[in-house]
Amino acid sequence: VTGARRAHGIWQVRLRDQETGDERDVRAGALVNAGGPWVQDVLDGVVECTGGGAANHIRLVKGSHIVVPRLYDGDHAYILQNSDRRVVFVIPYEGNFSLIGTTEVGVTGDPGGASMDDAEAAYLCDAVNAYFNKAVSPADVVWSFAGVRPLFDDASESASAVTREYVLDLDTAEGQAPLLSVFGGKITTYRCLAEQALAKLRAHLPSMGEPWTADRPLPGGYIPDADFAAFTDALAAAHPGFDAEFLQALARRHGTLCRDVLGDARGRADLGTDFGAGLTAREVDYLMEREWARRAEDVLWRRTKCGLHMNEDQRRAVADYMDSRRSG
Repeated sequence: VTGARRAHGIWQVRLRDQETGDERDVRAGALVNAGGPWVQDVLDGVVECTGGGAANHIRLVKGSHIVVPRLYDGDHAYILQNSDRRVVFVIPYEGNFSLIGTTEVGVTGDPGGASMDDAEAAYLCDAVNAYFNKAVSPADVVWSFAGVRPLFDDASESASAVTREYVLDLDTAEGQAPLLSVFGGKITTYRCLAEQALAKLRAHLPSMGEPWTADRPLPGGYIPDADFAAFTDALAAAHPGFDAEFLQALARRHGTLCRDVLGDARGRADLGTDFGAGLTAREVDYLMEREWARRAEDVLWRRTKCGLHMNEDQRRAVADYMDSRRSG
């Protein structure tokens, strides 16, 4: 979104395709600024003629995680009380690994470039080493990732003390088309936030129905009785040409939508190139066509986590394949 302005009681919004550079205009009866860490930037630099948001600001807090070789047997998690009164968790991850998180570090500048730094890695390792017999160090980290939480700034001194509550700011200047800005919020409460956001807009959208998302499974989540074991057993019976381990991994990534990935395939050979770690060309195609994957990191790390189980040559092969598909 490169620009948005009110005209004749509606929003006129300019969009730019980031790959082609093509631009087009759309119209809307309401505009929701869910820019996350960039919510204030949208108000300051994209939206014209708005009186909202002036009193609301966000505080950017980075949370980093590390993945190390598995630290213990079993499927249970640990919650560790750290000396700074924060908690650090350790959970089994992708079979062979343990996931350790998270940090809370204030962020300034562009949140898009956030990544874990050496001090954060040392902090997480020290927290674990205070409790575990098996020591871990930053040298053991096989992968790390960081996210930026856009917290509502309540003027707390430390990042840990900033409220996790969100603020919904509705601007209906002079009876114009509404602008709703979301300050703060976390993915763990996103459905509640979404319903409250729509409730704020209800008066401006008279055809709105009743809330329905609270108990609705996500795409792929319609598993009978939420019995994953029974689902994968039935999947294996319906696809005898595939080994059970492969089908279980595919089902973990896609739920019931794994049937769409398999399509009419009768065996692994029908799924195209096997890049390693159970990732095939058919699944990469599906992710590009149906889940907006554009780069190798989208597939290897964001969608599947297969990158953890692959070597550099295998990961490069995925990148080359996706590049060839885009250019073709």
